[in-house]
Amino acid sequence: MFETFDSKKSRYASVGVVSSLPGELIDSIWYIIDLDLKGLIPLDNILSFDLVNNDGRVTMHFSQEGSEVEMGIDLPFGYSYDFPQEVYAYDDGSRQTILLPNEIRQR
Repeated sequence: MFETFDSKKSRYASVGVVSSLPGELIDSIWYIIDLDLKGLIPLDNILSFDLVNNDGRVTMHFSQEGSEVEMGIDLPFGYSYDFPQEVYAYDDGSRQTILLPNEIRQR
């Protein structure tokens, strides 16, 4: 079994994410995983982040299926209704990718 979301592994963002979110928000997801989540709770290989409008600023709301732990992290970035409402961080064991819900392949 591999350690999920190891910061030493390759990290990517999908085309959909890169075209719909500023780099600062993409980087913030990795920072949240590394600084706020890793070591606090056991992480699955897929994490969910909702982007919430908090008085014109972004709040990143974390959750994962099967866990009662949820967390909202207020960020200093302006919110846009053009942002996706939800993104996923996925770790396949060799690389980690931030994806939009419609970019996840169903098997």
